[in-house]
Amino acid sequence: MANQTRSVSSTSPTRRAQSGSRGGGNRTDIPTSRHADRNPRGNGPRRGRRRKPHRVLKWILALLGLVLVAGAAAFAYLYLTTEIIPPEKQALAQKTTVYYADGTTPIGTYADQNREIIDCTVLPKYVGNAVVASENRSFYKDNGIDLKGIGRALLNNVTKGTRQGGSTITQQYAERYYLGETTSYKGKLREAILSLKISRTENKDTVLCNYMNTIYFGRGAYGIQAAAQNYFGKDAKDLTMPESAMLAGIIPAPASWDPAINPKQAESRFHRVLGIMEEDHYISHKDRVGAQMPQTIKYSPENVYQGPNGYLLRMVRNELSSGKKAPFTADDLDTGGYRIITTIQKDKQDLMFQVASPTTGNKHQPPTLQTGGLSVDPKTGAIISLYAGDDYLTHQLNNVDQATFQVGSTMKAYTLLGAIQDGVSLNTVFNGNSPRTFSSVGKSVANAGQVSYGYINLYSAFANSVNTVFMDLGEHVTSQKTAQLAHTAGITGKIDDTTTFDTLGLDALSVYDVTQGYATLANGGKRPLLHLVAQVKDAKDQELYTAAIQSDQVFNADQVALLQKAMTTTVQYGTASYARSLGRPIAGKTGTANDQTAISFIGFTPSLLTTFAVWNQGQDGSALKVPDVYQNEFYPVQLFTQYMKSALGNSPVERFPAAEDHGKIGGPDGSWGTGYKPSYSYTPRRNYNYEYVPQQRNQQQIVPQEESGAGSGSGSGNGGGAEGGNGGTTEGNSGSESSQQ
Repeated sequence: MANQTRSVSSTSPTRRAQSGSRGGGNRTDIPTSRHADRNPRGNGPRRGRRRKPHRVLKWILALLGLVLVAGAAAFAYLYLTTEIIPPEKQALAQKTTVYYADGTTPIGTYADQNREIIDCTVLPKYVGNAVVASENRSFYKDNGIDLKGIGRALLNNVTKGTRQGGSTITQQYAERYYLGETTSYKGKLREAILSLKISRTENKDTVLCNYMNTIYFGRGAYGIQAAAQNYFGKDAKDLTMPESAMLAGIIPAPASWDPAINPKQAESRFHRVLGIMEEDHYISHKDRVGAQMPQTIKYSPENVYQGPNGYLLRMVRNELSSGKKAPFTADDLDTGGYRIITTIQKDKQDLMFQVASPTTGNKHQPPTLQTGGLSVDPKTGAIISLYAGDDYLTHQLNNVDQATFQVGSTMKAYTLLGAIQDGVSLNTVFNGNSPRTFSSVGKSVANAGQVSYGYINLYSAFANSVNTVFMDLGEHVTSQKTAQLAHTAGITGKIDDTTTFDTLGLDALSVYDVTQGYATLANGGKRPLLHLVAQVKDAKDQELYTAAIQSDQVFNADQVALLQKAMTTTVQYGTASYARSLGRPIAGKTGTANDQTAISFIGFTPSLLTTFAVWNQGQDGSALKVPDVYQNEFYPVQLFTQYMKSALGNSPVERFPAAEDHGKIGGPDGSWGTGYKPSYSYTPRRNYNYEYVPQQRNQQQIVPQEESGAGSGSGSGNGGGAEGGNGGTTEGNSGSESSQQ
């Protein structure tokens, strides 16, 4: 050891001496220590380079450990703080079904997603087993997540730039039921944590059931119930084992593997599911061998708004979700899974369509002629039936509550009510000759057919819709009061109250509007609120909404009873006498628009009110004259009679309340009409083909009689048939006419 030291020492000085001699100076030898000898300076840097890789490795391992610890801590924190949140609204979305008044016959549906959530306890066991076999064989054993699948998905995400998920049934359930579709790393982490938590808090059967109610099966079907209906035309509880296997097999790609699109792939998936079901002892070998690929039904997606029911669905939606005080939102209706029971009676609705539609009624009706029909219970406001058009998809303008027509003389009822309120006896006589000039409008007004009726009382004037009498009456009542009474009755449309012509109905209103107004008159002055919806229930049959039967007394009942008495003359003796064939008391009023572009009739018993309006509209929206054949036979009265005959059937005959006229002849101040009651008047007669046949003779005044139930009112003024369409108001020097009957 000493010799070695000396040898090393003797060498170093010599080298330094040599080096020093080069520099020209002498140097003293410096002895070296053992440590210096073992670790000479020249070797120092080389030893450092050997140690550096080990230091990097230690740092990497330390960093990885830190990451793992931090990750585990973060995962633990997330697990502890993650709560099972309320289900995603979209996952619970169910179609809402709208029913007729019977509560069992569907009209149609609203659906953001076609889904009906069911109780899975009603399903055969093999339905869930098939889904487990197809999607997650270890479902009943695993902890809710598939680590291998997640790893594989992450690898694909990194290497291929895609977004995939290696999901168990529990993970898919967590994603669809609680989180919504997610493909991000953060979303997948949250999904995995939630899946773990769900697997420890919810039993497997609940998870599987919610999964089956949520998953998309193709053909627009979300959930097993909708899938069973769209593929096999049956409820899920009635599925066979092969049908269940087929549905389960196409879950990964239902749009591509639908048997109608790719039968080969669908059958391959079908047999795969059967094989797994046998291996996992869900079915026997015999069951597997005997199972045949099931036949699916033809699927042709239909627009729920197609046909006449589309109008009903739109009106129900508007009633429930329009306006600030609406009880529901449109989204509620699309996703809530509600049961909406309407007031529409299916037999009456079918009858209404049969009567009003040109496809089933008058097949020779010109295509430009439009019809609107509405039948209601005036006591409750319940809409019983309606005709808004043949097909919502081809004619989206609703002929009941959107399209408008000139309502004509139906407005005369409000002017007559105003006169009754002002204390005028309906036996007051007015000048019914034609034409007459009125200072309030500065124009002359003519009657339909240019007929002069002579001096007649208000019963006769109303029955025959005499324009000159009602213009006279309107000047006393005032146009403002006529419009105000119409609005009080429930009409919401605009009425020009600046001219006495409002009594002749120059304004355009909807069938819905005029029906709402007359419902108040039919209900003894109590204003009902027309409505289509009776009740709304949730999927658990809990009541969410019930229509309020609102009925405010807006007019004096005795005064309205007298008005009703006058309105029966229209059918007993006047322009709607065709409806006498119903054999029961009917009140109402006909209306003819300016230039005969629309005709209408609103008639009622105490319990049933029905409106029919017909108008002619060109392709460009211009108003056209209604063909003479429809005017001469007054088509709306025929529609009304045909509908009411079947709608009323053998129901008991109802009579209107007895009415007493407490008004004064000539009004309180004696200025109304002629102020006296002559012994005769002129009332034209009409034969049964409803053409004018004026009779040049004096006749007694009409005084309505209480009916015996067969519509056999007495009185010599038994003119029948339609309002004419040839008379009107002569517009000053222009020579144009306005015919309001």
